[in-house]
Amino acid sequence: MKTVQQILGTKPSNIFSVSENSSVLEALQLMMEKNISALLILEGSELRGIFTERDYARKIILHGKSSAETSIKEVMTANPITVLPADSIDLCMEIMTEKHIRHLPVMQDNVVQGMVSIGDVVKFIIADQKLTISQLENYISS
Repeated sequence: MKTVQQILGTKPSNIFSVSENSSVLEALQLMMEKNISALLILEGSELRGIFTERDYARKIILHGKSSAETSIKEVMTANPITVLPADSIDLCMEIMTEKHIRHLPVMQDNVVQGMVSIGDVVKFIIADQKLTISQLENYISS
């Protein structure tokens, strides 16, 4: 079984976050600087929520709010769905598909370990399938 921990092992260990009191503009600037599409919302080490490009489009732009004057707390997705490092990649795909989400914070003992995106999952699955195909080709030609 392929696990979330295996995906985390292929990624840099950086966790990008802002606090609930940060402005949406501050969050967007960090997202642009790091070329990411989601940020975790942390107070100390406690996960409070997640803020994504989708949140921005649906809760700021469409409601005519100001990015500079709106706090993340007002528009973040509170209590996000999380996974454990030992959870399967298949479980991640199932959650992402059923809940229509693209990012899953990874938690262990109430501590954020990282985050996996739908892109991370798809990239990992493709690499794993290529390896399996290569091994089968080697086996057949031996």
